Amino acid sequence: MSSGAGGRRNGVHVLMFPFPAQGHILPMLDFTHQLAIRGLTITILVTPKNAPVLDPLLSSHPSIQTLIFPFPDHPSVPPGVENVKDIGNQGNGPIISALSKLHDPILQWFNSHSNPPAALISDFFLGWTHDLAHQIGIPRVVFYSSGAFSTAVMQNLWVNFDSITVPTSVVDFPDLPRSPSFIWEHLPSVFRRSKENFSGTNPDSVVVRNGMVANTSSWGAVFNTFEDLESEYLCWWRKKMGFVFAVGPLNLIGVPDSMGRGNLNSRSIDGGVLQWLDGCPDGSVLYVCFGSQKVLKKAQMEALAIGLENSGVRFIWVNKPVTAQQLIDGYGSVPDGFEDRVSGRGVVVNGWAPQVPILNHKAVGGFLSHFGMNSMLEAIVAGVVILGWPMEADQFIDERLLVDHIGAAVRVCQGLDTVPDPDALAQMINLAMRKDTVERERAKKLRNKALGAVQIGGSSIKDLDGFVSELAQLN
Repeated sequence: MSSGAGGRRNGVHVLMFPFPAQGHILPMLDFTHQLAIRGLTITILVTPKNAPVLDPLLSSHPSIQTLIFPFPDHPSVPPGVENVKDIGNQGNGPIISALSKLHDPILQWFNSHSNPPAALISDFFLGWTHDLAHQIGIPRVVFYSSGAFSTAVMQNLWVNFDSITVPTSVVDFPDLPRSPSFIWEHLPSVFRRSKENFSGTNPDSVVVRNGMVANTSSWGAVFNTFEDLESEYLCWWRKKMGFVFAVGPLNLIGVPDSMGRGNLNSRSIDGGVLQWLDGCPDGSVLYVCFGSQKVLKKAQMEALAIGLENSGVRFIWVNKPVTAQQLIDGYGSVPDGFEDRVSGRGVVVNGWAPQVPILNHKAVGGFLSHFGMNSMLEAIVAGVVILGWPMEADQFIDERLLVDHIGAAVRVCQGLDTVPDPDALAQMINLAMRKDTVERERAKKLRNKALGAVQIGGSSIKDLDGFVSELAQLN
């Protein structure tokens, strides 16, 4: 364990505890950046292999202290794995359970600190910290990296855990705005796995379930969203909890790009991709990426390749390389000969790509995405239309929001194992990339609303300042 005491600054001391998954930790670091520039004294807790992701934040704010604990052993987490990206979404439950073993080390650290935190801000996957904060006698703030709609659905599921039967075809949510319904396969995967495998004698099951239920008992909640995107669901949350703050899109006001936000391996920007975009007409390029974890099956890769090739659209396709074992398990890579056939019109990037600069390039007009919350917000900020292919987690709910409620995105495919029809996919890509679509116009308007939220006087800046003012009362 390592830590630094640090001196008291102008604001209250808070302990930040992110969940180690890319879609969770990056928004919390962006939020931490905003708290730091408002003068708070901050300690952030991570395990050793997640410490490097803090480097851009610490470069901007050397006063932020780190608290590093060894990652606790867990039978379902392979040795050396400390982040969900290294195990996949099925590892969420075991990692949540493993991190709950840090309860006593955190308590000991708190009791020995000369200036202990006055509040604990932790990810919503770390709901077990609510009891820890209660035991210490400080308020806990739950940080939602996901949107207000998706977390409202999730919270409703956990609260009604016992009344939901498996198997079931459809789950209704009459308590939520618009009374939505979702088929079982489109519900958040962390809930589905917990429900299908729940055992009251299994410690992992109990930790995950109790933690999720405890979130609504927290002192307050912070959401990485903004009023104009999810006002009706934020209103729903404010009826459930006392203090609710919408402070997004945090990627707009987070760790400065010059410090390498989101670039976990400190790699330089791929100038070749951006130079290629410089030679493309405005709004003509489709960016294709399914996040840091997802690998497609062989048939899905082949269908996507044919769809892109036959669409006639310029594109950048970010492909996560597969391992030898993944190939044996049926996962695929870019088909042989594809890159030669699309040479000059399409670019395949094997590995990491600078997503934010690409999306914000004037040549990019569309984003074929899995609808992860971070990717959705980055697309909104860039003003590009999303072509949605949700697969798991909260992605189907995010898609429902942007496609059906707001009309600023289009649905091209759904499902973790679904193989799209290549001809239909090509046609949908071609239509969506036209410059005269209503979805493109709405995407541009939504971008302006997002930018307005983080301007002086905007709703998110007001909520950030309001949050800090509430914390100041704790002193």
